Amino acid sequence: MRALTLLDCTLRDGGYYNNWDFAPELIHRYLAAMKAARIDCVELGFRFVQNNGFKGACAYTGDDFIRSLTIPEDLQIGVMLNGADLLTDLGLEGALERLFPETAAQSPVSLVRIACHVHEFEKALPASHWLSERGYVVGFNLMQIADRTRAEVVDLARAASAYPIAVLYFADSMGSMTPEATEEIVSWLREGWNGPIGIHTHDNMGLALRNTLRACEAGATWLDATVTGMGRGPGNARTEELLIETSEPGPRDPNLVPLLELIQNDFLPLKERYGWGSNPYYYLSGKYGIHPTFVQEMVGDARFSPEDILGSIEQLRLDGGKKFSNSRLELAQNFYVGPVQGSWSPATMLEGRDVLLLAPGPAGAAHAAAVARFVRDRRPVVVAFNTHMPLPSELIDLRVACHPVRLLADGEAHGRLPHPLVTPVSMLPSAVRAALGERGLLDFGIEVEPQHFAFGDTACTVPKSMVAAYALAMAASGRARWIFLTGFDGYPSGDPRNDEMNALLTQFQAAAPEIDVISLTPTAYSVARRSIYGHVPEVAA
Repeated sequence: MRALTLLDCTLRDGGYYNNWDFAPELIHRYLAAMKAARIDCVELGFRFVQNNGFKGACAYTGDDFIRSLTIPEDLQIGVMLNGADLLTDLGLEGALERLFPETAAQSPVSLVRIACHVHEFEKALPASHWLSERGYVVGFNLMQIADRTRAEVVDLARAASAYPIAVLYFADSMGSMTPEATEEIVSWLREGWNGPIGIHTHDNMGLALRNTLRACEAGATWLDATVTGMGRGPGNARTEELLIETSEPGPRDPNLVPLLELIQNDFLPLKERYGWGSNPYYYLSGKYGIHPTFVQEMVGDARFSPEDILGSIEQLRLDGGKKFSNSRLELAQNFYVGPVQGSWSPATMLEGRDVLLLAPGPAGAAHAAAVARFVRDRRPVVVAFNTHMPLPSELIDLRVACHPVRLLADGEAHGRLPHPLVTPVSMLPSAVRAALGERGLLDFGIEVEPQHFAFGDTACTVPKSMVAAYALAMAASGRARWIFLTGFDGYPSGDPRNDEMNALLTQFQAAAPEIDVISLTPTAYSVARRSIYGHVPEVAA
C-alpha cells in the first residue's frame, strides 16, 4: 500500500454545529484518541480573520490556545484558512501577518490548508510563498469542483504546480459526486499536478467513504475524515470507518479503543444534540448540487415543515443554490414567482358572511362536537385546511391549500373529497395541477412579499406561503364579516413557530382592521379568544 496521510478535521468541520466551542477536556480526549489511532495530522480548527459574534477557540486556533493543550508527540497540527479571508482590504500579506505572527519553528502549527472556490484559487496561490518561506507546510483545497470541466480542472492543477504547495486537495463540497466522478477528477488533476493529491468528502448521498476510497485507489494519498462524520450539513467520511478500511495488520495497527470510547462518551451525545448525518433532504441537496447549509439551516429550524424543506430544495434546484446565504434561503421559500394570476373571487361566497377556519391543531378535534353545534347554529362558511377532516363532511364548505409540495402529496385525497378546493391553480407547477385534476378547483392567486398582506378580487399578497396566511387573505379578499378559528393551538413556550404565527396575525390585523379574528378553542397565539361553549355575540366585544 502507498504511504497515506490520514487527516482528521473534526474540530474544524464539526465546529459548524457548535460554533467551534469544544471543551478543553473533550479536545484532550480527542487528541489522545487520534494519537492512539495513528492519525497523522489533526486540523484543530480555522483561523478566521473576522470576529463577528461569539465563536469558540477552534474558530481562531491561535498559537497560545494550542500551547494550552497537551499535544501528543508526533501528531502533526494543522489549521485552515478561507481563501476569501486573504482577498479583503487587508491584502494577502496583511491578512497572513495577522493570522501567523510566528514562524513554523516557533508555532505549534506545521500545516496550513487554504480552502478556495475556483474564482479565488489563483488569487490566493501566492500565499503559499509567504507561508512556505516561514516554514509551514502548505495545502490548497479546491472547493465545489464537481461541475467543472476537464479543461478547467487541468488548468487549475497546472496553476498550482508553479507554487510551493505540498498537497493539492479537492472537496466534494455539495456531496454530489459519485465514485466514478471522483476517480475522474483525480485523473484530471494528475494531468497538471505531479505532487500529492488529497480528498475531502461530504456524505449527502451516503458516498463519502466510498468516494474517499475510490480517490485513494486512483492515486490520492491525503485522506480527510471526521469522528462520526461530524461536519457541516450531513458531515463527512467517518474517521473510525476510514481507519478500518486503510489499516493493515502489523506493528502500526491503530488502537481504536480510545477512539471508540470517545465516540460513545462524547460524540454520540453531540450527534444526538446537533443531528448531523445524511437524510433524504441532504440526499436531494447532493443530487441537485445545492449547498448543504441550506438544509442544515432548515432542518435545525422548527418553523420549517417537511413540505417547506422539500419545496425550498425544489426552488433551489431550479434557481441555483450552490452558494449559501440567508437571503437566498428566504427567496427559496417563495414557491410562486412571476405574474400573479387568479380567476375566482372569494366575495362570491364570503361577502358579509362569518368564516370559520379549521386548522389541524388537537384542540379542534377535542372540541369537535361543540364546533359542529356552532356551525349548525351560526351557519358560517366553513373552510378546512388541506385535507384536514375535523367535522362531518357535510358541514365543510371549502378546502384551502397553497403549498405545492403538500398539494402534490395530497392530490389523490383532494380528488376523493367533495369540497371545492381554493388554491392558486394557474400558478401551480404542471405536475401539481395534474395530480389535482380539474374538478372543484377555485383559482385564487397568491404573491409572497415579506411582512405584507394585500387583498385583491382574485388574488392576494401574503408574507409567507403558509396555508393559514392564504386562508386569512382569502377571507379578507372576500370581505368576510368575522373570522373564527379552531385548531390554532400553537406550540410549546419558546418555540419560534409561535413568534412567526403571532407576527403573521399582527400583520393581518393591521392590514384588515375591519375584520375581527377570534379563536374559539385554546390557543397560544396573541389573538382574541372566546369559548366554543359559551355565547358568541353578534358583534365583537
